[in-house]
Amino acid sequence: MEVRDLHPWPSTPEEAEAIQDRLRAMLELGVPGPANPRTVAGLDVSYAGDGGGTGARLAAAVVVLDAATLGVVEESVAVGTAAFPYIPGLFAFRELPTLLDALRALETTPDLLVCDGFGIAHPRRFGLACHLGVLTGLPTIGVGKTAFVGAYDPPGRRRGDASPLVDGGEEVGRVLRTRDDVKPVFVSVGHRTDLDSACRDVLAVTPEYRLPETTRRADRLSRDALGG
Repeated sequence: MEVRDLHPWPSTPEEAEAIQDRLRAMLELGVPGPANPRTVAGLDVSYAGDGGGTGARLAAAVVVLDAATLGVVEESVAVGTAAFPYIPGLFAFRELPTLLDALRALETTPDLLVCDGFGIAHPRRFGLACHLGVLTGLPTIGVGKTAFVGAYDPPGRRRGDASPLVDGGEEVGRVLRTRDDVKPVFVSVGHRTDLDSACRDVLAVTPEYRLPETTRRADRLSRDALGG
């Protein structure tokens, strides 16, 4: 699939923040997501050892699922090294080069990307899901296991219950219960979708467990690539 080359890779936090600020203007937010996506891709990254520091070995995996059956359509994995230090708010720059290698190797162009991370629920309103959305041009959602920014009231106890994730007076995401009486996930828009569509699509790929099948299968593939 095609991935656009829109910027050089930064060597300093200042350069990385400037890239985020420039690309943020390219986001398409608040538009309905794909009404009936046929294929949904999950993206995840695993690290060897403790994963600390620049140069840590990592594996980036993309698993494309049939949206109706959740069967695997295609898988791609790339092994590389962390390209940037661990700095909160700039984490995407550690993983993106290897993730993009995995995406470029796909023969399928998915209708929707689901990232293990954040979209606009981010201090600079430009998390990993936003960055991937701009570079690929595809509708993209971030699904986090914990909140990075914002405050919220707990959603109801039942699957599908949700509450706003609010930061600086702005709704930047939604706290979504994917299983009855199980901890929620944190859904945020990345690119070319809206929160209602994003929550609908997350529930559609989360039939049984807390986390979406997209994330679970990409996580397993990335770990297997590192021998674990």
